[in-house]
Amino acid sequence: MAAGKRTAADLGAVAALPVADEDRTGCDRDLFRDWIDADRDGCSTRAEVLLEEATTTPSVTGRCTLSEGEWYSWYDDTFVAGPRGLDIDRAVRERSR
Repeated sequence: MAAGKRTAADLGAVAALPVADEDRTGCDRDLFRDWIDADRDGCSTRAEVLLEEATTTPSVTGRCTLSEGEWYSWYDDTFVAGPRGLDIDRAVRERSR
């Protein structure tokens, strides 16, 4: 659901999500490796997601270091300035055996 591609159905689906206090029981972020550069273009997966989802393109310097830019948060209907104010979380799927 990239900003600019959202529809009334998307907004309705997000609005219908239940709101609850965060519960990290059983979650250990240390079990996940650091972000990788799977396509070897100099940008980590995190940076690539941020570049794709930006509503205002960030500056890119050096080895894909991002600064400035702006992103839209679907969850609280607000814009976030700068990449440091954002977490990019991984989705984990269970494999069928």
